[in-house]
Amino acid sequence: MNDERRQWLSRTPNEALSKKLGIVTWVLTAVVLILVGLMRRPELRIPLPDGFSFSFLPPVHALLNTLVAFSLIGALVAVKKGRIGLHRSFIFAAMGLSVVFLLCYVAYHFTTEETRYGGTGWMRGAYFFLLITHITLAGISLPFILFTFTAGWTNRFAAHRRLAKWVFPLWLYVAVTGPICWLMLRPYY
Repeated sequence: MNDERRQWLSRTPNEALSKKLGIVTWVLTAVVLILVGLMRRPELRIPLPDGFSFSFLPPVHALLNTLVAFSLIGALVAVKKGRIGLHRSFIFAAMGLSVVFLLCYVAYHFTTEETRYGGTGWMRGAYFFLLITHITLAGISLPFILFTFTAGWTNRFAAHRRLAKWVFPLWLYVAVTGPICWLMLRPYY
């Protein structure tokens, strides 16, 4: 074990802060899931001023998800090499990019009519499989991403490692399938 890893692992867990952040995690998850549910309702669509459009956001969403995927891979490589500070930097980048993505995604879907996939045949099935798994796993993984982050932040490293082993692949899958879905939907915007 290298010195940097040993130094991080010697930190005392902050259980009180962890419990408070657990409550914040559930509240944030509920707010996000409610927003995602509401933004699909056409009667709640927010009209934009004439000449203003958020049509530029779908490729931004794809870019942000791609950057999240690269950040997650960077975080994994860093932690495997014992570079905990670099691992944390990559995770902070992934979290920050995910927050920006979420804000842009909600803004787009509250203001813009949904684009429908127009493909046929096996591509249609592949698109909907990727889209449904992407959306489902994004919703399911959100609180666990936050719990994993909280465990690391509060020096509960055993819990962090235990959660990260299965949360990481889910988060990476969501980050990778988002841009793939955008590429498949792109001709229909």
